[in-house]
Amino acid sequence: MKKKIILILLAVVALAVLPLFLLPDAEFGGADAEAENLITAIAPDYEPWFQGFWEPPSGEVESLLFALQAAFGAGVVSFVLGYYIGKKSPEKKNPLVHT
Repeated sequence: MKKKIILILLAVVALAVLPLFLLPDAEFGGADAEAENLITAIAPDYEPWFQGFWEPPSGEVESLLFALQAAFGAGVVSFVLGYYIGKKSPEKKNPLVHT
């Protein structure tokens, strides 16, 4: 069982990292840059309230971190749901669990 979980985690990390190597010249953009451009167009004198304490070296690294964060969050939610579904009485047939 542990081997299967490790393989799934490696596959998730590979899915997050492989596009960086397969598409080295691709530009991965997000809504943040679009919002910044729109704010600059509407109010050119606008100054942000604060600056981040660390800025990723490139947009690709930022996208990678976002994807890993999303994968981790999905894993936590799935674990919690699975835990509570599995905690139910074994006498009850659960359609989500195959025996």
